[in-house]
Amino acid sequence: MFALIHGAGDVGWYWHAVEAELRARGHDTVAPDLPGEDDSLTLDDYADAVLETVGDRRDLVVVGQSFGAFTAPLVAARRPVEALVLVAGMVPAPGESPDQWWDATGYAGAVRRQALRDGGRTGSTDPYVAFYHDVPRELAAEAIGRERAHPSPAASAQPWPLDAWPSVPTRFVLCTEDRFLPPGFLRRLVRERLRVVPDEIAAGHCVALGHPVELADALTGAGMRSPG
Repeated sequence: MFALIHGAGDVGWYWHAVEAELRARGHDTVAPDLPGEDDSLTLDDYADAVLETVGDRRDLVVVGQSFGAFTAPLVAARRPVEALVLVAGMVPAPGESPDQWWDATGYAGAVRRQALRDGGRTGSTDPYVAFYHDVPRELAAEAIGRERAHPSPAASAQPWPLDAWPSVPTRFVLCTEDRFLPPGFLRRLVRERLRVVPDEIAAGHCVALGHPVELADALTGAGMRSPG
């Protein structure tokens, strides 16, 4: 059973192609729309929404994309799960708010350095360049058309509430062509904060739309492997 948590500005539809792949392989999936358009909602409210959707299902693998990495561990800390997987995730630290994450991780400098290497593609203000460069154009346009106000200002300002990372097998899927979260930056962050070696996919940030088969392969492998 895979609980798929979308990133900032997104909806559960983001996962539709990966859900089809996972279900074809015999797995169950849920991909809720986390609450949006409400400035008062917190990270805990987002975790509540996931838990409500999951219900009492068992053998759960929780997957968080990008900003969803702030919510996925809260779910894993509040109920038994088989594994926790972050996909191009913003790995949080205890007490660090999403607003603080950018400066605390050295994100801006990492983007500047990568932009110098790739001619300014990384950090581009054009979403088709920064996020959807390897997604079919019509699909990318539909994704952009579904964008909404999420997360809330309250969630972005909230210190991440866990004292430590949940004691569950944790894996990270890194996208080597990510122009939003540079791969070198993420490798360092994953090493420092999770102490794991990421699985890598040749894909951009929106890997579930651009490379759903490869991501489903990575997720089923991550969910089935025992912790080392």
